[in-house]
Amino acid sequence: MKRFFNFFDEHSRTKLLVKLVADFLITLFSYLAVVVVLCFLNNKRILSLQWDIVIYTGLIISTIVVLTWNLVGKHRYLWRGTTNRELIRFIVSDIYLFSVLFVISKLLRYKSDISFVPGGTMLLSTILLSSIISMSLVRFVQYRRKNSSWKALIENRKRRIMIVGAGWAGTYAITAHKNGDKVGNPVVVVDDDPVKINRTLIGVPVVGNTNDIPKYVKQYNVSKIIIAITNLQGEQMSKLINICKDTDCKISIMSKIKPYGDDEESLKSSVSFREPNIVDFLSRDEVKLDTESIEGYLKGKRIVVTGGGGSIGSELCRQILKFHPEKIIIFDIYENSAYELQQELIRTYGKDVPIKVLIGSVRDKKRLDEVFETEKPSIIFHAAAHKHVPLMEDSPAEAIKNNVLGTYNLLLSASEHNIERFVQISTDKAVNPTNVMGATKRMCEMLTQCFAKKSDMKCMAVRFGNVLGSHGSVIPLFEAQIKSGGPVTITHPDIIRYFMTIPEAAQLVLQAGSSGKSGEIYVLDMGEPVKIKDLAYKLIRFYGYEPDVDIKIEYTGLRPGEKLYEELMMDEEEDKMVKTGHEKIFVAHPFDFDEETLMKQMDILEKSSEHNNLDCVKALASVITTFHPDYERNN
Repeated sequence: MKRFFNFFDEHSRTKLLVKLVADFLITLFSYLAVVVVLCFLNNKRILSLQWDIVIYTGLIISTIVVLTWNLVGKHRYLWRGTTNRELIRFIVSDIYLFSVLFVISKLLRYKSDISFVPGGTMLLSTILLSSIISMSLVRFVQYRRKNSSWKALIENRKRRIMIVGAGWAGTYAITAHKNGDKVGNPVVVVDDDPVKINRTLIGVPVVGNTNDIPKYVKQYNVSKIIIAITNLQGEQMSKLINICKDTDCKISIMSKIKPYGDDEESLKSSVSFREPNIVDFLSRDEVKLDTESIEGYLKGKRIVVTGGGGSIGSELCRQILKFHPEKIIIFDIYENSAYELQQELIRTYGKDVPIKVLIGSVRDKKRLDEVFETEKPSIIFHAAAHKHVPLMEDSPAEAIKNNVLGTYNLLLSASEHNIERFVQISTDKAVNPTNVMGATKRMCEMLTQCFAKKSDMKCMAVRFGNVLGSHGSVIPLFEAQIKSGGPVTITHPDIIRYFMTIPEAAQLVLQAGSSGKSGEIYVLDMGEPVKIKDLAYKLIRFYGYEPDVDIKIEYTGLRPGEKLYEELMMDEEEDKMVKTGHEKIFVAHPFDFDEETLMKQMDILEKSSEHNNLDCVKALASVITTFHPDYERNN
């Protein structure tokens, strides 16, 4: 009865009354139609029936059917793509309904010319016919809501869709479109599993493998392709998208955004349909993680992510949530990005998601003390930093104050508040730096190693290269230039960079953080370096243009502090590089330096950063002996 009364809470009384009346009339009509048909099949005269008894019985049957349907909530799920659990419940409810009606029909013991028909046959036929009519009506209403006119409905059916993948994701994609939740009509499925070929998926034929996509696009007159394989990455994804791009069809990718439950609503909220992007072309194979070791140090812990609204910080928050922390404190100076992340996580995980957004700067030691005293975290992931190379060349004092002094404040406050683990996010630009930003990040690594020795805190740094799609990276710049008609600007035709995706970087940071050792610098395997020129060509073609024909490419020359290629390790580190238990994580041998001298130099750096001039750059170079700045640019 609880489910029945909930119905009153979810819908207005008017809508409920309309639904009850409609179901009642449909069932009564179905019963009378069954009587007429059975009389015809048995050569009985319809007019000779005792219609008063027939109608009286029909009224009773219709009332019981309507009440039972609403009691079990059958219509709420009937045309949304039912799960096995709901299907079993529907079958059980119909068996129950049939049993009740059969007993009632025996108790009535009416005498009429339709007694030649077995009661079970008549009742079963009535239930089946009324179900078919009722479901068809629901289907019609849903389509009419999605399409304001018959013309729109017809146009929807004309948008013929190919589904790539005959697994659970493909099943959901077909169900979502057939039920009117999405626009389009799935007409064909392709899958590389030969066992699935020549079968059907919810009435849609599975005809061949992905290599034959262009052929089946023409054969079935497809205008849109949906890639419904949520775990596809790396070269396989790149190859599949290239095949689809050659067909000139619109492409959509179905992505899993969170773990899903067995019920239909959980499944619906766990996936999204999106357009492909350049990251899909350049993505690498899925990272294999030791989830037990990661969960072992994250589960049930309070975790601070500084710079939590940024590209890496926000992805760290998304990944950490998978390991059931007690709370994540998103600490950021920029409230807009932090707020956007907060709303995203609430939409994805619900309003009870264990996060808290705090605004503040790592430059403010008192604010950090306040946060640690109030929230009592156990782990810190430090992703807050100024990272734009050209901007920091013009504002070196700000880079020192935010990156170096901010990291020192954070380490000092953390050590004073019994933080268990500190993970510093570093960069390949810290290796033999030629720019201010890289030199400040190298300084952060050295500070992390200092506190690993002078405190009980497990301190470590994780070093990696460029991240695809991060704020201020080359890809968003190229995309903006392409959308404006070009030209696409590249500093040098031979410049190369290491790239990895944001999720991959965040996952490997969490994996490296699981290490029990302190004072180490972990270096992530970035794969093969990518030539920026090749990246620009691929991105231009991705948007349907031809490089140097539709979109021009211009070379502007290396910017101050910019290298042709980045290094992941210094010579001293590479000679003694150590493998870890993970194939994509290595340990750089610590570079020897005097900790006491470093702490004294911190005072010099702090004083020099009071003015944005050449003095602060010289002070930074005196600490980082491998830093060779462009002094002329800073005059």
